[in-house]
Amino acid sequence: MTATFGLPGVAHHAATMFDRTQTIELTGEVVEFQWTSPHIWIQINVENDAGEIEEWSVEGGVPNRLYRAGWRPNSFEPGDEVLIRGNPMRDGGKAVLFVGARLDDGSTLGRFE
Repeated sequence: MTATFGLPGVAHHAATMFDRTQTIELTGEVVEFQWTSPHIWIQINVENDAGEIEEWSVEGGVPNRLYRAGWRPNSFEPGDEVLIRGNPMRDGGKAVLFVGARLDDGSTLGRFE
């Protein structure tokens, strides 16, 4: 018997890889929203200071908890412009742990004060 795992399964880990003392903002376009267990993922294209597009990964919470908080599998759609706040990776990688988001229509998800 062989088991195959996709990125979210392999990437299930403690949040210690993220620096929870720091919060950064990413403004970009949603490429993909993965409503998967054990964590949701948002892929966004962000323009860096040199004007180049970089793809960032945003790791979120558990889908059933997020659903109870008002999230839906279509909360983010490809092409949506978003502002994401998150805790950056300690190693400088292009990923954050989700803190909050502001959508095009001004609505917010997560902690967004």
